[in-house]
Amino acid sequence: MLILVRRKYIVIIPVSLSIALLLSGCDNSKVAQCDRLMKAVSGGNALIEKNKGQQVTTSLKLAQDLEAVTKSLKQMNLQDPELKKYQQKFVKVFHTLSQQITKAGKALGSAKIAQASESGRQRIQKARTDIDTALTSAATTAKQSDALEAQVKKYCSKPD
Repeated sequence: MLILVRRKYIVIIPVSLSIALLLSGCDNSKVAQCDRLMKAVSGGNALIEKNKGQQVTTSLKLAQDLEAVTKSLKQMNLQDPELKKYQQKFVKVFHTLSQQITKAGKALGSAKIAQASESGRQRIQKARTDIDTALTSAATTAKQSDALEAQVKKYCSKPD
């Protein structure tokens, strides 16, 4: 009888633990969805902070990494309708940031290889303008992202 009881617990405990882990992994509560969304956004923001003012190759790598964040945000399976709206806005934000950083990185690369000539000076001037335009656009997008983050935090702090 004792062996039968032990075997019963040997089977029940792992099955119960598996079910509990499965259910917690599939948590679609508003709080869990908010956490997932903000974790992805924070990851993208951390990439930007870490790579500010870096060289061409780093800028282009950052743009690729931000595209990966964009893809990750797109693939989130959020159920909350309001969070879905925020998700779509963050997808747009990170995609735009990626594009602008790519433009700035390419312009910086173009300026670095410019020859010491009249056409080289023109190339550098064009690159400077392109960099300024791209970074101004990125700064505007970053402000939108900050405002969006504040809205999400406010929404997520409300009870269900």
